Amino acid sequence: MRLASYLSVFGALAASVLASNVLELDSANFDDNVGGSAGALVEFFAPWCGHCKNLAPTYEQLADAFAHSKNVIIAKIDADGAGKDAGQRFGVTGFPTLKWFPAGSLEPEPYEGQRDLDALISFVESKSGVKAKGPAPPTRKMLQAYDFDEVVMDPSKDVLVAFTAPWCGHCKNLKPTLEKVAHDFQSEPACVIAEFDADAAMNKPIAGRYGISSYPTIKFFPRGSSDKKPEDYMQGRSEEQFIEYLNEKCGTFRSAGGVLNSVAGRIPSLDALASKFYSSVPDRGAACVQPGL
Repeated sequence: MRLASYLSVFGALAASVLASNVLELDSANFDDNVGGSAGALVEFFAPWCGHCKNLAPTYEQLADAFAHSKNVIIAKIDADGAGKDAGQRFGVTGFPTLKWFPAGSLEPEPYEGQRDLDALISFVESKSGVKAKGPAPPTRKMLQAYDFDEVVMDPSKDVLVAFTAPWCGHCKNLKPTLEKVAHDFQSEPACVIAEFDADAAMNKPIAGRYGISSYPTIKFFPRGSSDKKPEDYMQGRSEEQFIEYLNEKCGTFRSAGGVLNSVAGRIPSLDALASKFYSSVPDRGAACVQPGL
């Protein structure tokens, strides 16, 4: 009796652990689930693929983030097994391959961005118009080839872009700091902090345009023109150093945490006038000392 009870509890726990918001497809049911009223991101994977195994936890989180919406499907298909025919149909030659199928269409768009959760969420949100739930999406702008010029070349905005690669250790170390800086300038819509996967196939032409050959490379695109000439960022990579640089370039007055710094609201010309005035006032303490003392 006790054994039966244990087995029942174990079964319930196993079911909860195994429950997934990732829709599993095969060649037979693919068209029944994809190409309808919801947009779908489909991972074509192989069970033996190491990169697929590494992506699996992140992909589960992605599915959880959009589980609340009927307008988004996060799916996967074994393109080396029950979904082999579908894999061949959509030209899959490597694993994992991610493709976005717009609502009402079986003509996919390849996903060639980074495979971290932030980048995937940003991509699905931009394609579906649905906001993710759960972990907050990144504050920094996650750029891709299709929106790079729209954001970076906006003449009304200053834009700091970190050109990164998903395998780069220094890039991974930079991400938390970059996110903090983006949060610090969240109240400054004309000062944009962005990240761009310069190693993704679809993004390489833009990376080539700016001569990106190492990672991370950080460039500042000043406002004022729709044909901006970027400046190399050569300062340190701490939160404070980024803030100091951006305040100077963007004309802002932010400090760590996003609050205004002590210079905000002050007018330099009036500061100079006040300094000149106070320097001309006699030392009152000295004036009160009696002669001879």
